[in-house]
Amino acid sequence: MNQSHPVKRFVIYACLGFGTIVFAFPLLWMLVTSLSPIEQTVSYPPRLLPYAHYAVLDGRRVEVTLDAEIRERSAFVEVVSGLRTGVRRVVPLSSFDPKDPSLRLIRVVEPGTWQVTERSRASKFAEKDLLRDVVSRDSVETSVKFRWENYPKALATMGGRSLEEIEGFVERTDYVGEDADVSFFTFLANTLIVCVLGVIGTVLSNAIIAYGFARLRWRGRDAFFAVTLATMMIPYPVLMVPLFDLFQQLGWIGTLLPLWVPFCFGNAFNIFLMRQFFRTIPNELSEAARIDGCSEWRIFWQIILPLCKPVLAVAALFHFLYAWNDFLGPLIYLTRKHTFTLGLALQNYQTTHGGVQWHFLMAASAVTILPVVVLFFFTQKTFIRGIATTGSKG
Repeated sequence: MNQSHPVKRFVIYACLGFGTIVFAFPLLWMLVTSLSPIEQTVSYPPRLLPYAHYAVLDGRRVEVTLDAEIRERSAFVEVVSGLRTGVRRVVPLSSFDPKDPSLRLIRVVEPGTWQVTERSRASKFAEKDLLRDVVSRDSVETSVKFRWENYPKALATMGGRSLEEIEGFVERTDYVGEDADVSFFTFLANTLIVCVLGVIGTVLSNAIIAYGFARLRWRGRDAFFAVTLATMMIPYPVLMVPLFDLFQQLGWIGTLLPLWVPFCFGNAFNIFLMRQFFRTIPNELSEAARIDGCSEWRIFWQIILPLCKPVLAVAALFHFLYAWNDFLGPLIYLTRKHTFTLGLALQNYQTTHGGVQWHFLMAASAVTILPVVVLFFFTQKTFIRGIATTGSKG
C-alpha cells in the first residue's frame, strides 16, 4: 500500500477544514455579534465570545459597563444643584474647587481605577438616576455572557418603533394607516407569500415547458430551446426599466405581484435543468402509456412528474433561496412599509435607527437566514440527488 496515502488524506482534510472555517467565520461572527452588547460590537481588539463585567456597587454585585479609565488623580463628585442634580461624574483634581457649592466631593480616586455604570440602568434611566462609581480594575470580574434578549428586542424594533417606546420608558406613539401593525411578522408573511407563490409558479411553469422541449417532437424545437438558453445572457439591469414600466402600467408597483407573477412564465435555467432530467426517463414509459390510451397531459401529470421529484425539489429550493434573499426586486417595486420583505426590512432597519445598532441588526439577520439554513439541512439529500442525476442518460 502506498505510504503517501495517509499524508494525502491529511492534507485534503486539512484543506477542507480550513476552507470550512473560512466560509463559516462570517456566520460565526454574526452570531457572536448578535449575542453581544452594543459597545462590544465595535470594541478593539475584538473578542470571539461576548462577555460581561461585574462589580460591587452600593453593596450589590451588579453587571456594569467600563466607561473610562482614570488616568490622573481625580475627584469623584455628585452634582447637588442645577439641571444635572444627582449626576455623579469624575473631574480632574487640579480643576476641582472644594468651595464650589454645586458639587459634593464623594472621594478622591487614584490613576488606574475605572468609572463604571450599572448596566441594567444604563439604557432605561435619565443620567441623574444612573448608578455610577469608581472601582479598581482588579475588583471587576469578567465572564462570558450571551445576551439572548437581543433577539426579541431586535424583532420588536424592526417595524420602526424605538426600544424605549416598546419597553414603556417613553410615551407610545399612536401609529395610524399602513404602519399601524408593521412588525417582523408582517415582513415574514410578505416574504413567505412571495416565496411560496413563486415556488409554485416556478415548478409548474418550468416543468410544463421543459416537458415540451424534452419529450415532444415539434418543428423548431431545438431552435426555440437555443433562444431560451440565450436569454440567460441578458443582464437583469437591461430589463429593469422596461419591466418597471410594464408593472407600472398594470398598477402593480407597491404590491407583491411583480415579485412572484413573472416566475409563473418560465426561467431558462430551470427549464434547462428539468429538460436534462426529463431526458433521462426512458421513452418506453410514455409509449406504453399512449398505447393504453393516456393523453399527453395525463402522461406528464401522472407518470413523468412523480419520477421527477428530485429535480422539482431542486428547482423549488433554488427559487425559494433566491426569493428569500432577494433585495433588488423589493427595493425597486415596493414603496410601502407594510409590503416590505425581510431583506428590504433589514436595510430599512439599518437606516431608520440612525447609528447602526449592530447587535440588533445581526440578531435580526440571524433570524432571517435561519429558515433557509433549516430548509437546506432537511432537503440536502434530495438536493444533491437532483443535481447529481441531472444530465445523466440511461
